Amino acid sequence: MSGTVIDALTYWAKIVPDQAAIDFAGDVVTYRELNTWADGVAHDLDDRGVTAGDRVSYLGVNTLEWCVAAIGAMKVGAISAPFNQRMLAGELTVLVDDCEPAVVYCDADLRDRLEEVHAARETFAIAEFEANVRSLRGVAHAPFRAPVTEQSDPTAIVFTSGTTGKPKGVVFTHATIAGEMHEWSLMEPIEQNGLRPLLVLPLFTAAGIIWGISRTVLHGGTLLLQPGFDPASALRVMTDSKATTLTGPPILFEQISRVPGFDDTDLSHLTTAHVGGARVPSALVGTWLARGVQLRQIYGQTEIGGSATAMPRHEAAQHPDKCGFGGIFTKIRVVDADGKECRPDEVGQILLRGPGMMPGYWRNDDATRAALIDGWLHTGDLGKLDENGYLTFVDRLKDMIISGGLNISPAEIEQVINRMPGVEEVAVISVPDDKFGETPAAIVKKVTGLTEIDVVEFCNRNLADYKVPRYVVFVDSGLPRMASGKISKRELRDTYSDVPQTYPKVR
Repeated sequence: MSGTVIDALTYWAKIVPDQAAIDFAGDVVTYRELNTWADGVAHDLDDRGVTAGDRVSYLGVNTLEWCVAAIGAMKVGAISAPFNQRMLAGELTVLVDDCEPAVVYCDADLRDRLEEVHAARETFAIAEFEANVRSLRGVAHAPFRAPVTEQSDPTAIVFTSGTTGKPKGVVFTHATIAGEMHEWSLMEPIEQNGLRPLLVLPLFTAAGIIWGISRTVLHGGTLLLQPGFDPASALRVMTDSKATTLTGPPILFEQISRVPGFDDTDLSHLTTAHVGGARVPSALVGTWLARGVQLRQIYGQTEIGGSATAMPRHEAAQHPDKCGFGGIFTKIRVVDADGKECRPDEVGQILLRGPGMMPGYWRNDDATRAALIDGWLHTGDLGKLDENGYLTFVDRLKDMIISGGLNISPAEIEQVINRMPGVEEVAVISVPDDKFGETPAAIVKKVTGLTEIDVVEFCNRNLADYKVPRYVVFVDSGLPRMASGKISKRELRDTYSDVPQTYPKVR
């Protein structure tokens, strides 16, 4: 598989010029318009001295202008390195030092924050989406002559969420993007120009710039882009615009299913519904299956392109906890601490390799050597393969709780507590314990009058005693989440580091 996103854009602008390329909450831009608009951005970047290999960054919420700026950067051969718009100046400075962008596009209301970074790092130019991208819409622009690129050239850097420390920049090349999308097109057949993904996750993630913008343009589809996630709006757009694909964490599907009218909605056009980031509850599978939509567990990491494996359609309902056996070209191994293959159903570290695997982290050789060993990505995640090679995700290796010498998986406890009526969200973290070193604490958002003892008794009936949380903390608001939709365990550990001092033991 060869070629670039810009190759595809140029092709589709000639073949289906009037087809919608991006529908941003009803504001539609066709392939002809997108190509010309991006030409204008490319000329502007060229005038600023941006050349192939330079980095261009973006700081802002989901907008059409964000997408067009990224495509314009691709046209000049620059490397897109988007930033999380929720980051503060100090956090942004770390990323600026890492990727050294030549230009950073931003929302007008975020300019002051970026100016604070610029005052200390006068190495980049600031451009606003409205003034420098929106103003170029609807104007005739000469076609920009894109430089010749190699398939191995980087085209994007997606920063990890930083759950274990400083964010690392995952490098995407033209080859890894094209190879990943080629593999998935073989496994998830798409009618020509028929791909219509609904994107409610942020553009700065791999779900956005890679699986949203890049995948859609490669297939000549229509990206149904939303400013953010609003359950009612998501359901309306999904039905009115006949979305074919939706991917996200379980809470996204859970909240959409609670929208009034969901039970009467025709979702037959939604052919692919992938759930990742956490285990999908069986009850949630049944709720969507009643609407004719099969939720399918996926597993992957940004470092493998985003998604590595999905449960086959015909088996997903019977095994909602399993993530499939890999892809046509993507392979899975599970190994023990010595690197030896684990026996069936033995828990070990998940290793991956496939066409979407990164060549490395941006300017971080030590992290690259630790992650890529003998051609395999060492994920830092724990899982197990059954006798047929189907993967079950167990937990993050770094999240495992070692209590009295015994390994405890927070995800296993969370799965049990999530089955309790009245529990809306739960996260289990490790807290210090004088006797056992570490012990589980459950942070629970409830919707009914549950008590701490209710949670303990339910766990006692479903878990070995050493796994039952010794602390239960009820919260009124939703649990903190990362841009990917995953619960931020790191933030919870910081917030509730003093649990043993401020909450009573419940067992």
